[in-house]
Amino acid sequence: MTTRMRPIESTIPLEDALRIIEAAVQPIQRIERVALADAHDRVLAHDVGSTIDVPPFARAAMDGYAVRAADTNGASRGTPRSLTRIGQVFTGQVTPQRVQSGQCIEIATGAPLPDGADAVVIVEDTASTVDRIDVFTAVEANQNIGRQGADIHRGQTVLYSGDLLTPGKIGVIAALGLTEVDVYARPRVAVLSTGNEIVDPGQPLAAGQIYDINKFTVSALVSRHGGIPVAYRTPMDTLEDLSRGVDEGCREDVLVFSGGSSVGERDLMLDVIAAKGEVLFHGISVKPGKPTAFGRIGTSLDGGQSRLVFGMPGYPTSCLTNGYLLLVPALRKIARLPPWQPHVATLPLGARISSVTGRRQFYTVRVEKGVVLPAFKASGDITSMSRADGYIDIPADVTGVDQGTPVDVVFF
Repeated sequence: MTTRMRPIESTIPLEDALRIIEAAVQPIQRIERVALADAHDRVLAHDVGSTIDVPPFARAAMDGYAVRAADTNGASRGTPRSLTRIGQVFTGQVTPQRVQSGQCIEIATGAPLPDGADAVVIVEDTASTVDRIDVFTAVEANQNIGRQGADIHRGQTVLYSGDLLTPGKIGVIAALGLTEVDVYARPRVAVLSTGNEIVDPGQPLAAGQIYDINKFTVSALVSRHGGIPVAYRTPMDTLEDLSRGVDEGCREDVLVFSGGSSVGERDLMLDVIAAKGEVLFHGISVKPGKPTAFGRIGTSLDGGQSRLVFGMPGYPTSCLTNGYLLLVPALRKIARLPPWQPHVATLPLGARISSVTGRRQFYTVRVEKGVVLPAFKASGDITSMSRADGYIDIPADVTGVDQGTPVDVVFF
């Protein structure tokens, strides 16, 4: 039987592929309410305004004595001002006593300021007897106290739609007494592998079969960058079963498949995508990862935009590399997350790296004792990624990078 190969007719630069994806991607519109305890790293869907003052009462900022500031005028070590201590107040308490002229109340940090007092003298600036306090430093009105509403005032907008909920922003919401918050939903990403040779881990391998790697690496990448991976079954290499697999995957917001977009006779996924929607590009001038595709299918379940489809190479290193380069920026835009800004360090290369001209190469490396060493073995070897700390970007017109050359390592 003669095999009918279908070569990739042309490739496009990575920058063009990113522009096509950027133009097709739309931020998610769905909103859900989540418990505040689960809101970290979510994206706020509505402005948050305060219905209370924070703090809701004036409070002591230091341990000491609540006083009338005027009673401390002229106080010094040589000429202290003597006040009568009429009580004490701790955090969580409200004293019914009112500070009159010549009086003071012992107060703990954070405790509500008693009526009549307008300042706090810190304990270090006093000396005490049983019921008398000598004040050695004069204070002004409002000194050493936190005013009611000094942090947040009633009616103030404290957070805005689109804010990423960091720990500090979670704290602001908690300060308002809220237990839930409206956030944008995480995009659901269907992840499926193709190929009759693919078997799920845990199953016995028959002759010619391999365990599925891409379903798990892509799912981990999706989880890390704001999405919810949904693993789908591996369809058989027939138009009918691949079509069913695509229909099933399009229940989600995005479909990512690996394999089925190369040049073999059974690489039929692009036929399925083209029949149901459109292929926006197929083939990128990068190494590894040339047989990468992108398209869209139909309309979304809520009547909005079409489902985006990423066709990743079947080889594990190629699949995961282009996941970082193409899927991550798209997914983060859909999820309304800030762009990914990986750590980059310039370090010397510890061994010469050869490159093939004509294709931009993203070469995986590891860093040992401040020196960059090759990690790439082959596109089909997952250890090219598992033993790598990041990658270096080798331009298409470069045939090699010599030992000792400073290179920019982009860390995963």
